[in-house]
Amino acid sequence: VFATLHRDVLNHVNTASNETAPSYIDVLKYVLLKKGRSSVFPSDEEVKSDFKTRQVYKMPVNARMFILERMENQDNNERHDVVRELTDKNITIEHIMPQTLSDKWKTALGDDWERIHEQYLHTMANLTLTGYNSQYSNLSFVEKRDMENKLLAICEREGMALPLKIVVDIASRIENSEELSDEDIEGILKEAFKLYDRRRMDPNESVGIMAAHSIGEPGTQMNMRTFHYAGVANVNVTTGLPRLIEIVDARRVPSTPSMRIPLTGLAAEDENVAKHVSYNIEVTTLNNVADIKTDINNMRLIISPDPRKMDDRGVTVEEIYDRLNKIKVLRGLITIEGFDLIIKSDESSYKKLQQIYDSTKQAKIKGIDGISRAIIDKDKNTGAYFLVTEGSNLKEVMKVEGVDKEKVMTNSILEVADVLGIEAARNSLINEARDTLSAAGTVDIRHIMLVADMMTNDGCVKAIGRHGISGRKSSVLARAAFEITTPHLLRAAMNGEVDHLEGVAENIIVGQPVTLGTGAVNLIYTPKKSERQDKPVNEIPNMGDEE
Repeated sequence: VFATLHRDVLNHVNTASNETAPSYIDVLKYVLLKKGRSSVFPSDEEVKSDFKTRQVYKMPVNARMFILERMENQDNNERHDVVRELTDKNITIEHIMPQTLSDKWKTALGDDWERIHEQYLHTMANLTLTGYNSQYSNLSFVEKRDMENKLLAICEREGMALPLKIVVDIASRIENSEELSDEDIEGILKEAFKLYDRRRMDPNESVGIMAAHSIGEPGTQMNMRTFHYAGVANVNVTTGLPRLIEIVDARRVPSTPSMRIPLTGLAAEDENVAKHVSYNIEVTTLNNVADIKTDINNMRLIISPDPRKMDDRGVTVEEIYDRLNKIKVLRGLITIEGFDLIIKSDESSYKKLQQIYDSTKQAKIKGIDGISRAIIDKDKNTGAYFLVTEGSNLKEVMKVEGVDKEKVMTNSILEVADVLGIEAARNSLINEARDTLSAAGTVDIRHIMLVADMMTNDGCVKAIGRHGISGRKSSVLARAAFEITTPHLLRAAMNGEVDHLEGVAENIIVGQPVTLGTGAVNLIYTPKKSERQDKPVNEIPNMGDEE
C-alpha cells in the first residue's frame, strides 16, 4: 500500500491545473480509498471490528510493540518508553486471562470457556503491560483484581506507606493461603512495614561514610592468611584482608585465580564423565602423560608415552606428535619409532639438547590456557559433581561440553566484565565482597552494593584508590587528603582549579560544617522592616532640623 503511495499522490497533483489543484491531503484520501484487492484501505468501522478480534500477541514483534506503545501514550501527558522497557525486560506483556486456565477460570467463563479462551486469549483486550502480573500465576480475574486492592486498603487504613512492589510480592506469596484471616494479613503487612521503615534512609544521610565504616571495621578483624578452598584439598584461594584489598583495587589478575564450574547432564552424575570433562579443561603437558629420557651419546630425547595416563586423559600418540611439531624449536626433528617418539638434535651441542628438553617437558598437549589444575568435588546438598580450578579462563570454559554455562563462577572480576559485561561484574563484586567479609561478621548488603555501584557506574570496573575513584574526585583537597598531597596541590595550582567545598573531607580541612545531615540545611532569615523604612522619604523628618 505505502511503497508507491507518495508517487501516486504526486501524479494526481501534478496532472491537475494550478487553479483546480486539490490539496495533498485530499488526494491522499482519494488514492487510499480507491485501492482495491489486497491493497484495499479499511474504513474506520472495519478497523474497529478487526481490532477486537485480531490476535495482537501473535503479530510480529515490531508491529506488536508499535500498537502497545500507541495505546499507552495516545492522549497521555506522561509518556512511557514502552519499546525500551519491553526490550530491557523491565515490563512484560501479560495475559489477564492466562494461557493455561485453572478450574476457577473455567468456572468464571462458563460452559463456553473453550471458545472464549481460543477466541480472545491473544486479543488486545486480554493483554496488559506490567512489571508484576507474572507473579500472580493463574489466579482468577477477580482474585487478581481484588488481592492487591485489599492489601492497599489495609495499608491506607493503618497509615503504612509501603511501595507497590512490596505489596505485590506479599500478595503473590499469600495467594494460596486460605487459612490466613484478615487479622493475620494485617499483621504480615505491619511486620513488613516495620522492616521497611527500619531500613529507610533519612534525607542527606551520609551513606558513603556509613558504608566505609561498615566495611572497614570488619576489615580490621580479618585474617591475613589463605585457606584451602571449601573442603577441597590442595587448592588455595586468597581470603581475608588480602582478598578484600584485591577486590577494591580491581586487580586485573587475582593472586590465586580460581573457578567453580558446575557440571550438567551425565557429567553431574557420573564421576568418570566428570573426570573426562576436567581433563578437557585442565592443561595437560607432556610430563603428565609420558616419560622423557635424554640419550646424550646419540644427542636425542626419547619420549615414552604411558598408555594408562594417555587413556585417562584422552590423548593419542598422534596428538602428541602434532602438538610437538608446532613448537618452533622442535619442528622437523621428531620421528615415531614403535610406541616412542624420538627428538634428535640437529646440532652436536649440549646447550641445544638442553633447550630441546626444556621446550619438550612443559609442552601443552591439550586443555585450556591458564588453568593448571581442575579438581572434582561433590555438592553436599544436591549430590551433583562440580569442578574447582587453579587458574581462570571463563570464555573458553563456557565452550566446553558438559559445563553448566549459566552457573560458572570465577573470582576474576575483570574477566567477568570482559566476557559477560558490566552488570555481571557488578554482581560478581557484590558476591565476592560479601563472601570475603562474611568471615569477619555481618555487613549490610546495601553498603556492599553501594561500593559496587561506585566501582561500575560508568561502564568499566574502577579501583577505589588513587588510580580510580579517589583519584578522580572533583575536589582538590579531597584528592590531596587521600594520597600524594604535594603533587595534587601543585598540579591544581598550575591548572587554576577551583574547589567548591561540597564534600566531607574538604569541609573538615577548612573547618566548616559538612554538607550532610543538619549541615545540609541552610536557614534564611529575612528581618522585619522598621517603621522608618516603610515611610516614604518625604515623610521622614530631618533629624538635623530643630525648631
